[in-house]
Amino acid sequence: MSAAATMAATAVTVVFAGLAAASPAAAANDTAQAIRIVVPVAAGGSADKLARTLAPRLSEKWGRPVVVDNVVGASGTLGAAQVAKARPDGSTLLLAGEGVTLNAVLFKSLPYDSGRAFRGVTKAVVNPQILVVRPDLGVKTFGEYAALVKKRPGEIALGLPGNGGIAHVAHEMLARQLGIRVNYIPYGGGAPATMDLLGGHIDATLITLAAVTDYVRSGRLTALAVTTPYRAKALPQVPTLAESGVPGFAVESWQGLIAPAATPTAVVEKLSRDVAAVLQAPAVRAQLEEAGYAVVGSTPQELDATLTRDLPRYASVIAAAGISLH
Repeated sequence: MSAAATMAATAVTVVFAGLAAASPAAAANDTAQAIRIVVPVAAGGSADKLARTLAPRLSEKWGRPVVVDNVVGASGTLGAAQVAKARPDGSTLLLAGEGVTLNAVLFKSLPYDSGRAFRGVTKAVVNPQILVVRPDLGVKTFGEYAALVKKRPGEIALGLPGNGGIAHVAHEMLARQLGIRVNYIPYGGGAPATMDLLGGHIDATLITLAAVTDYVRSGRLTALAVTTPYRAKALPQVPTLAESGVPGFAVESWQGLIAPAATPTAVVEKLSRDVAAVLQAPAVRAQLEEAGYAVVGSTPQELDATLTRDLPRYASVIAAAGISLH
């Protein structure tokens, strides 16, 4: 066995030793051996819900605690920085999405090297962004929304789950294509944006579908359109933007797990297989699909390819719209 292979095998042994045999009670008392999933947005949003769906199942599979840690701030870069600097042994993971790619464009400097800090573990799910409004705004379709925004340029308050996030970029794509302008209100995640919309403090939000599925079903929010080229199984009555007068429009967001770049390949591949197995369990898959996710469970290589492919597309939109952070 080569030296590199020996090191990788040793790393797997260190991180996952005894998982099959370890009792849950013993693992629960060994907090130093916990696996930490850093969620870089506020609790209650779609990323947080996904992490908390996976955590107990992964804990059962690995025989040790899996802790969800919300580290909020700086458009997700605070949480990402903690993972980038963590020990690369598989014990600290980032619940990430396209924000990792967007931040590499939006920030002039980051507390980590965006091109070298991470490696993909798995793209867990994909999800449409969905445009929802408060019911008393008086619009029922995307066409009515666009007409209202044109009539009142800069007045409609649209909450963003994060400044410069995928919702911001997607709505800028819409705005430039249709010649409309809204008043963007940035939040620290999907949950606070949703709460303010439910409370009538803002008019609309473009947000990950899983964050608002229940509110749409209950009639507390009105859904106008999804950003993907296909309708969502969880809300099949909601049309796509392409069906609603914006031909060719397509933005699909994703959420998954990434690890520090120096994490050994053998560790990353085991993590990926185990997370994919949890995702494909019938009960978990049904729960996630009911919430609005489409389950993927990709290989590390497929997630790395997504990270590489998305960068030029989003960079061009950000540059054209003049979106900039620090």
